[in-house]
Amino acid sequence: MTDEWPPLQPVLTGVRGLCPRCGKGHLFNGFLTLKPKCEVCDLDYSFADPADGPAFFVICFACVPSVFLGVWQQVAFETPYWVHLLTTLPFMLITCILPLRPLKGWLIASQYFYKAEEGKIDRDYVRPRHASSDDGEEITPAPVPTSGDDL
Repeated sequence: MTDEWPPLQPVLTGVRGLCPRCGKGHLFNGFLTLKPKCEVCDLDYSFADPADGPAFFVICFACVPSVFLGVWQQVAFETPYWVHLLTTLPFMLITCILPLRPLKGWLIASQYFYKAEEGKIDRDYVRPRHASSDDGEEITPAPVPTSGDDL
């Protein structure tokens, strides 16, 4: 094993459910359950938090056409409900469930590739003591809050 890993494209590793660092280990235990770490390079997957991202993309790009199919079928042909159970329901399940795993893998691989992490407040930032405007007038910035109550 080496300490340096070549950068791998998130779309190539994530969609296939492979480790974003080595591209050989697997991301998932089951359909959507994330493994604790890679079995090949020991990358800890605790950084991964795709949250509702995969579901959001599926709702936007798969559920809308599925519902449109059902509404179009009903309006155009006035189909009975049992026909929807045989046509619209399977189409909706296939287009809404199958993309979840590749999308989740892609989002996790993208988080690793782009080093995404939770935002933090930089409390060590100190504003400049004095600044001047374009016309030469001195500007004094507001004091920097020092306690949690002032934030």
